Amino acid sequence: MKITLKKKPQNPIIIEGFPGFGLVGTIVTEFLIDHMKCELIGEFVYDDMPAMIAIHKGELVRPMAVHYSKKHNVVILQTILNAKGKEWVIADSIIDMAKQMKAKSIISIEGVAAQVLDGKGETNLFYYGDEKLKKYGLKPVNESIVIGVTSSVMLRYNKPICIFAETHSALPDSNAAAKVIEVLDKYLGLKVDYKPLLKQAEDFEQKLRTMLQQTSQMSQDSEKKNLSYLG
Repeated sequence: MKITLKKKPQNPIIIEGFPGFGLVGTIVTEFLIDHMKCELIGEFVYDDMPAMIAIHKGELVRPMAVHYSKKHNVVILQTILNAKGKEWVIADSIIDMAKQMKAKSIISIEGVAAQVLDGKGETNLFYYGDEKLKKYGLKPVNESIVIGVTSSVMLRYNKPICIFAETHSALPDSNAAAKVIEVLDKYLGLKVDYKPLLKQAEDFEQKLRTMLQQTSQMSQDSEKKNLSYLG
């Protein structure tokens, strides 16, 4: 895997969210990129990555893109790829990018399955790595199993920060994503207008659902084509 960067901002905060339970991380990064009018500064490329790309509203959506908000000095890693089987190499690449930029921290966003429904119907948020998040209503993670790219980053990066949002559905959960964005707004001082966020998040949810369905179908078609070559 290699990272190609047109710019290397210094001392930024890096936010990453991969497609996972409820697509919380993906919805959050997509919304922030649009809201903060981030510019595309690079992408992650690896040789055995599926040969696919999404087109949305006439524009290319790269499989793993790096965006930057100069105003907030925030770098956001956006991806529509399933990272299964590539967790370690992707985590190492993220950490390598963080070192090149002398990043202040890497914030990982994850959706987690709720074991029981909250009686008030509210989304519970949990944190790991920075107790300052407690004052925004997040609870510390005391017992959990974390998988995927986030777990790899937690093991190999010296100062990981994670925000976990409970979600009750494997389908895209814009409500959980909205709660995370509200916390990030306060935590990082982004000045995000999150009052109309739920409606906007639902729009992003539909966009991402369509994009991910397309990439999933393309992967299946590619696998079928490879199998046909073996006959």
